[in-house]
Amino acid sequence: MKKLNILILTLLVSLYGLAQQTPAPKQTNAYSIEGATLHMGNGNVIKNSLIMFDNGKITFIGSAMMKIARQGEVIDAKGKHVYPGFIAPNSTLGLVEVDAVRASDDEDEIGAMNPHVRSIIAYNTESKVVESMRPNGVLMAQITPRGGRISGTSSIVQLDAWNWEDAIIKEDDGIHLNWPRAYSRGRWWLGEPMVLTENKNYSKEVDELKNYFAENKAYQAGNTSPKDIPFDALQGLINGNKTLYVHVDNEKGITDAINFAKAQNIKKTVIVGGYEANNVTDLLKENNVPVLLQRVHSLPNSGDDDYDLPYKLATQLVEAGVLVGLENAGDMERMNTRNLPFLAGTTVAYGLTKEQALSLITYNTAKILGIDDTVGSLEVGKDATLFISEGDALDMRTNKLTKAFIQGRDISLETHQTELAKRYSEKYKKQ
Repeated sequence: MKKLNILILTLLVSLYGLAQQTPAPKQTNAYSIEGATLHMGNGNVIKNSLIMFDNGKITFIGSAMMKIARQGEVIDAKGKHVYPGFIAPNSTLGLVEVDAVRASDDEDEIGAMNPHVRSIIAYNTESKVVESMRPNGVLMAQITPRGGRISGTSSIVQLDAWNWEDAIIKEDDGIHLNWPRAYSRGRWWLGEPMVLTENKNYSKEVDELKNYFAENKAYQAGNTSPKDIPFDALQGLINGNKTLYVHVDNEKGITDAINFAKAQNIKKTVIVGGYEANNVTDLLKENNVPVLLQRVHSLPNSGDDDYDLPYKLATQLVEAGVLVGLENAGDMERMNTRNLPFLAGTTVAYGLTKEQALSLITYNTAKILGIDDTVGSLEVGKDATLFISEGDALDMRTNKLTKAFIQGRDISLETHQTELAKRYSEKYKKQ
């Protein structure tokens, strides 16, 4: 029994060491942050600002010069900057912990048509990868499934929670469709030439989608017994409760996807990826279709493209009047999500103002995801989800957070990485 007790104690200590930082408790005391440059996320900036919040909501925004009683704890942020929490859309955060460990990978399901698969129930709030987002200001994410033709349903969470129920900002916000590829590139590992070739099955694959939605329409119009769970999940696209997120890059695919959504009477459509969206800006604006643009730090897809096309795509779309947000899907996407603010920073070097770039990962993304009534910008009545940085949050050299709040809760900025940094810095100080 003594050995068994020691073993259990050892396991508990080990599990405690593996768990992430304890989520912050609900806000009970008010806060006033004064003296900082306030970046509201909607394009407005207030220098020498005063922002106050209580019970998780922003109660006042104005100038620190105003003679008004400060609420609760006063934080002196002179020389610093305050930003709304950054939002990472189209993310698999919390669905995979270690790529090489199959038991920790829960990002997709077997089958092609899975509109009923809900990613949120697989979301791991104890993920060490998730907690590593917060020190860079990424405080919210859209947890998105992968795989198949219809991957499933995403949900939007805040990144400091005990469980997925606590984490939810918007549950089952949309369904994700991987549009058929009109063209494909040769597979180099099989010795195929690395050139674009036409997908001869493209029309067939599109027809399969049309037939699937036609079957859903027939099901909804008839006797819905026995219950068809996948078709029931699609109903949210028709009544406007869910958004259709179409993952597609090429011009033909974007055009066909928009026309498909119109034909199916889908109320809200978003293009995800959108590498060639700059070629169809009129179509996007005419149909009020926003774009969650692919990772800015990418190589061009074609030898005929400008070498810096991925860097300047956001500017081209913004200047054309398209609503744009940034996403970060791709290689090492979960770990690289922490670099989301620096993707936005790169767009500043290619034509956007800093406030326009900030909107790409705050206000614009919130509008695209349908959560701009509570987050995305710093405004009275919205959630107090924000952070204080010593410098420009879009610059990796100066984005150093000193405080962060989610719904008014003073959250921890410690992670496994910060603990290691402290440990080794102490080691080398002694040498």
